[in-house]
Amino acid sequence: MNKNVRLTAWVRGHVQGVGFRWFTRANALAIGDLIGFASNLADGRVQVVAEGPRTHCEQLLDWLRDGDTPGRVDGVTEIWGVPRGGYDGFEMR
Repeated sequence: MNKNVRLTAWVRGHVQGVGFRWFTRANALAIGDLIGFASNLADGRVQVVAEGPRTHCEQLLDWLRDGDTPGRVDGVTEIWGVPRGGYDGFEMR
């Protein structure tokens, strides 16, 4: 069973001003069935919230950690939860 989940990930490194949010959104759309957002935080991290099938969220998380991302990812911290909804697609904030 591949029930829907909520992934919240915080990406550390050189991830602002390099197109990171745009590529995260493009990747989420390519994976499919994901809603949520990617947002720059004041401390230099990018927060990614994705809701959808767990395997799809895991694919996005794998890409955040090990994929061909712009900039430089030094680390990713994530938490898993239940979907809250309220997103219209996957957006950059």
